[in-house]
Amino acid sequence: MSKLYCEFDPKRAPADKTLPGLLKGQKALVTGANSGIGKACAIELGKAGADVVVNYVKGDEAAKEVVDTIISGGSKAFAYQADVSKEDQVQAMFKRMREEFGTIDILINNAGIQKDSKFTEMSLDLWNLVIGINLTGQFLCAREAVREFKRRGVIPEVSVSAGKIICISSVHDVIPWGGHVNYAASKGGVMLMMKSIAQEVAPDRIRVNSICPGAIRTPINTAAWDTPEAYSELMTLVPYQRIGEPEDIGRMSVFLASDMADYMTGANVYIDGGMTLYPGFASGG
Repeated sequence: MSKLYCEFDPKRAPADKTLPGLLKGQKALVTGANSGIGKACAIELGKAGADVVVNYVKGDEAAKEVVDTIISGGSKAFAYQADVSKEDQVQAMFKRMREEFGTIDILINNAGIQKDSKFTEMSLDLWNLVIGINLTGQFLCAREAVREFKRRGVIPEVSVSAGKIICISSVHDVIPWGGHVNYAASKGGVMLMMKSIAQEVAPDRIRVNSICPGAIRTPINTAAWDTPEAYSELMTLVPYQRIGEPEDIGRMSVFLASDMADYMTGANVYIDGGMTLYPGFASGG
């Protein structure tokens, strides 16, 4: 991967600027945290001082590696296997987190999948699978987090907020995507779910925001960047002319979870190198 990166992607992501101690004393849960964006969020939160629950469905060793990385940096962490689309498994995960860490301060709603199909050939099972994980899973986790935030309230020495939820969405909450109707619908749903929750719980000093990544170098989209030809085609959609790295998202999750972002709620933050600027119109239209 690094060889390909040097050959046709010289513009690396910025150096690590995570502030140590920014989230000290806070307890975080990151869903889908054993790879890609979720892994980066979990590690960056740990660097900032948060103790982290690393949720995953498959990949015990990968989850253990994330836990070990966080612990080696001085924060606490443990892995928990749960399918976020299953209510009983989500509730059991939150119960275990309360037993181990006492509470939750930060939820990174990241777990998601992409199962593509032409619309006329898309089965109901394929539709339900993606909606169940990408949208219902975020609902179930957010609901459990808000219940705990309300029960505990604000602890000023920890944070000025009672709790923070960060939904990992996509540029496809606003950009249509033929051949990916289930995925785009799930992300569009996340957008208005997030805003509606944010509106309802703001008086309780609970903040809810979304990060909407564009093209990020993760296992879910390897075909889009793993050859020079594919990468070059991808860059026609990215004015900033580099692919995003998972750490780009992880660092924003730290900021949104911190008191530095205390006046932000109900916001979609697009981290996409300008993909939502519709670059096709730069020289036409």
